[in-house]
Amino acid sequence: MDMRALLIALLVLAPLVGAILCTVLRTQAVRSAIVLATGALLMVSAALLVPLTPFKLSLAYVFGLDLHRIVQVADFILLLIILYYGFKHRHLVIIALGLFQVAMLVTLEFFLVSGPTAYERINCDYLSLMMVLIISIVGSIICYQAIPYMREHEHHYHVPRSRQPRFFFVMLLFLGAMNGLVLFNDLTFIYFFFEVTTLCSFLLIGHDRTTIATQNALRALWMNSAGGAAFVLGMIAVYRETGSLELQNILLPGLASSGVYLLALALLCVAAFIKSAQFPFQSWLLGAMVAPTPVSALLHSSTMVKVGVYLVLRLAPGFAGTFLSQTVAVFGAFSFLAGAALAVGQSNGKKVLAYSTISNLGLIFACAGINTGESMIAAMLLLMFHAVIKALLFLSVGAIEQRIASRDIEDMRGLYAVMPVTALITVTGVVMMIMPPFGVLLSKWMAMEAAARNLYVIIMIALASALTVMYWARWAGTLMSDPFAGRFRPERQPMLTWLALGPLCAGGAVLSVVAPWLYLWLIKPVLSGSYTATYTLTAGVLENAYGTFAILPLCVVALLGLVVAVVALKRAFTSKVVPAYMSGIQTSEPFMFLGPMNQPVKAEARNYYLDSIFGEKRLTDWVNLGGGILLTLIVGGAL
Repeated sequence: MDMRALLIALLVLAPLVGAILCTVLRTQAVRSAIVLATGALLMVSAALLVPLTPFKLSLAYVFGLDLHRIVQVADFILLLIILYYGFKHRHLVIIALGLFQVAMLVTLEFFLVSGPTAYERINCDYLSLMMVLIISIVGSIICYQAIPYMREHEHHYHVPRSRQPRFFFVMLLFLGAMNGLVLFNDLTFIYFFFEVTTLCSFLLIGHDRTTIATQNALRALWMNSAGGAAFVLGMIAVYRETGSLELQNILLPGLASSGVYLLALALLCVAAFIKSAQFPFQSWLLGAMVAPTPVSALLHSSTMVKVGVYLVLRLAPGFAGTFLSQTVAVFGAFSFLAGAALAVGQSNGKKVLAYSTISNLGLIFACAGINTGESMIAAMLLLMFHAVIKALLFLSVGAIEQRIASRDIEDMRGLYAVMPVTALITVTGVVMMIMPPFGVLLSKWMAMEAAARNLYVIIMIALASALTVMYWARWAGTLMSDPFAGRFRPERQPMLTWLALGPLCAGGAVLSVVAPWLYLWLIKPVLSGSYTATYTLTAGVLENAYGTFAILPLCVVALLGLVVAVVALKRAFTSKVVPAYMSGIQTSEPFMFLGPMNQPVKAEARNYYLDSIFGEKRLTDWVNLGGGILLTLIVGGAL
């Protein structure tokens, strides 16, 4: 077998085999070994794919069976499973959307498409490679951390019979489906894996089987089924216009003059927006917070929500220079701003991360809508850095929650005293989201440069960036607000937890240092043919006509700052810890001072989270309305 075909098979099918084995072999030690082995195989396969990229494969048969027919049958089986859950829970919306998809798929497969054609079904370019590396490495690390986490999770909830076999079955299946989605070149295959991720997210969100978990899982199922309905309608429209479902054939120059073609791309974009939980569909992702933390990490970083941005980045050359492109840019910038504003009003750590995910994905969509070489570079860099750092933060919050029984940021004050290493890793992750020389800030700088000629977009990006600094800095400040006293003793954590947090933290830092060379090797080739890359690299400094980002010099400054911080920390260990000074004359009691009439008054921080301005109750209806109007404009404008 061709080495390339073997690696593709391993990346897509090995997780399926591992998932089945996790279900069949129910011993915990054996299951853990299977998860570890599957993750290692995925990481090795992804690494071996690097020197072989780019390439295309004409994969028509698997074990002598027509691959198109296999996927065709699997599509209908998958929809029947979704219908089963709809009938089981008597959810009329899920039933209606499932039946609609079945009808549309029958129309497409049996009345429109004349039959499978011979073309390269596998297209592994550098964008696909980037996604495979994210899915296989970050996703596997999350699965590793899930092994000790789920053991503690079930112990905490006193689960009478372990549901871990099903849990890891779905987690591994998720990884295989994601790899298939980014490697295949046919919208029919992409749609199949799109729906697999829908079903997997439903099963994972509802894992604990509580009333709220079931409700949130059903919400995720019907919203993503709506995305599936938009996807299959888009496929029908694009096939009627182009006679093909191959991505390369539907993105040819000159097609954008057709209204039907733009409508097809608009419907596919809507499916992507729903999958990425953009406004007004954000509630399904917020509801996913009830699931075990590894699920949240998987959905937010390397899998589910990345489906949407990947799809739009693929489709972007097809609608470049059109009204659809402009509206996608405005919609993405609006989501970036709305998500950042709602994150400001949250004290729940997982909700902050959720709104931050929605916000950052909005920025990627905005970059895809701007549709220039600079904006596409920014989008792909942000896609990569966000996956690594957001996985780190979710897993850190999960470890903290299991120790202090809370995910509230205010309850994390003084965390250094009980979890010094985890607290330090969490602060590092937060810093990497907002500070130079790290890659997220580099991506936002590129995005702002690319949006400079679009007044509405640049204003929203600038405001959102300011709000982003606000909520991340507050979190870091909360963690560091209480002084650390005593010797630095690392807390006890399972080895697999350290094997997850350590590499992700180091990976975010290392990727930031080598970002210029990642641009040259991984991202610039993606642009060839459709966009012009205008950045030059000299001595670790990226620059173009608009500005300069000195990555390596900033890394040197950051390293020197780290040395100074370490020296200061050593001095702090020998310093006397005194109560914080509260303005006014202080009393002998901590956080008390003399107020009017010489009476003791307790110091209070009011409206610290600006709930009266950025609270969910105040903003949600308005941002949902704005998102709905923009989505209507996207679809209507295409007509």
